[in-house]
Amino acid sequence: MKTTVFTKYHIANGAKMAEFAGYNMPIEFTGINDEHATVRNGAGVFDVSHMGEIWVKGPKAVELLQRITTNDVEKLYDGKVQYSCMPNGRGGIVDDILVYRFDVETYMLCVNAANTEKDWQHICAEGAKLGMEAGHGKELYNASDEICQLAVQGPLAMKIVQKMCSIPVEDMEYYTFCKTEVAGCSAILSITGYTGSGGCEIYVANEDGERLWEALWAAGEEFGLKNIGLGARDTLRLEKGFCLYGNDIDDETSPLEGGLGWITKFAEGKQFIDREKLEAEKAAGVARKLVGVKLIGRGVPRHGYSLATPEGEVIGCVTSGTMSPTLKVGIAMGYVKSEYAKVGTPVAVVIRDRLIEAEVVKIPFV
Repeated sequence: MKTTVFTKYHIANGAKMAEFAGYNMPIEFTGINDEHATVRNGAGVFDVSHMGEIWVKGPKAVELLQRITTNDVEKLYDGKVQYSCMPNGRGGIVDDILVYRFDVETYMLCVNAANTEKDWQHICAEGAKLGMEAGHGKELYNASDEICQLAVQGPLAMKIVQKMCSIPVEDMEYYTFCKTEVAGCSAILSITGYTGSGGCEIYVANEDGERLWEALWAAGEEFGLKNIGLGARDTLRLEKGFCLYGNDIDDETSPLEGGLGWITKFAEGKQFIDREKLEAEKAAGVARKLVGVKLIGRGVPRHGYSLATPEGEVIGCVTSGTMSPTLKVGIAMGYVKSEYAKVGTPVAVVIRDRLIEAEVVKIPFV
């Protein structure tokens, strides 16, 4: 099992640790509800060093990215980040990713931890068709094992990070990034986030990880910075309706089914993988859709639970569910037949053979 630069700190701070995507990761420190509230109201730090980072460079970079991603890479400019996904050639999704443009021939892809090797093999295979080489110093390079990443999230996050930077960063636009020094370390500082509460991600080389960690806690002390585990990361992202690969989207779900039509751009000249298939699917309409569900009755929806009509006819399945720490009610995301996807539609979640009253609601939940 792999460790990150910060694993020793998590253990020293009493984290509940568990395997995730091949890494020994902190699941919780003081409890999910407490950590969740900390990020919503203050500032918390997540170790997300398990995420993958893949470089795509050279004169064929844009051509490759336009081929392997659904979003329009031509719309990017230097310092801009784009949310996208990679179709798999069968109508499903290889992964959902972030694309960072450094210049017209230099891009970094941040990919999901559990998919890093799969993504890398897919990118290399498609790159080879364009004559792009893979390896150190080549046009395609997997730098995942060389980079650590901290996500500082919450309304006070940027006040903390600003203390470690010599340039103004507090008012950076959403989905932008810059190369700068953070705590004296050469870093990539990006404003994306997976919690919906503001903040940033800081990428540095592994050898600078300890320096960054110590500086961050010194800067964050006055703001009540806390460690946050993957448990609260999941409840935070679910309240905001952000998909989790492997639960809400995967190799068997299409971007259009998964509510990712907004990043599926049928731009002129953009011949991405599965374009024709997805265009046909858009024209015909999808048979099922990913929706938000809020419980009216008491209960906690979980991954794999059936979604049904109030009369008990099964119409779909929960993909992600929890008791919302903010709303204090059960919330879920899941797929239902398209005719039941309209906001306000009464449904039920099947919990231990009981039909628990619920309704389809607009995402995000909070």
